[in-house]
Amino acid sequence: MKIEMVRVDDAFHFEGTGSSSVTVHTDASEAVGGSNAGVRPMELLLMGLASCSAIDVVLILKKQRQEITDFRVVVEGERQEEEGTKRSPFRTIHLTFKLTGESLDENKINRAIGLSMEKYCSATAQLEALATITYSVEM
Repeated sequence: MKIEMVRVDDAFHFEGTGSSSVTVHTDASEAVGGSNAGVRPMELLLMGLASCSAIDVVLILKKQRQEITDFRVVVEGERQEEEGTKRSPFRTIHLTFKLTGESLDENKINRAIGLSMEKYCSATAQLEALATITYSVEM
């Protein structure tokens, strides 16, 4: 896997591309000289985790013929500064999966999310080495 980040302005706005033709913009906050022209890098990590798991869940539920009419994932992460550094990695992350649809089977939903978080989602595997990751489901 390879991505490229290209600086867009004379501050902190970058444009990233990967294997698709879609561009992602990142930027710093105005407090440090950014212009809010993109998401923060740490937000992007949480978005990656949420979308990785969401793709798994949708794939599993489609195979089970579950009709989803709305699907959202809300992720909250708490960061803690490492002693002696300015680095603040996530230490706890909680995902709330919110699904609606006609005749959704709660057991299938829970199983699909569990499989994603425990077996399929590589982003979860990457982040759980440093953070405790939990999840809940709302239907």
